[in-house]
Amino acid sequence: MWKNIIPGRWMRRLAATILIILASTLFLLNLRRQGERAGRAAERLTNLEHTNHAQREMLDAAADRPRSRDDLVDRLRRGGF
Repeated sequence: MWKNIIPGRWMRRLAATILIILASTLFLLNLRRQGERAGRAAERLTNLEHTNHAQREMLDAAADRPRSRDDLVDRLRRGGF
């Protein structure tokens, strides 16, 4: 097949070398892009964990609040704050 498209042995070897270099370059560029994508996903996960932690703390604080004025007075008398 190559003999009909590219004449000469050294031309075929040059074409093969160029193709190998091109494929390697594209592979390395794709690795870089995948690494950047993984880094963004890790950052997104970290932000999500921080947000969930803050929401959990707010829910815990809301669950611990006094429900009525009487509960508030009882806590203040017992020194619960």
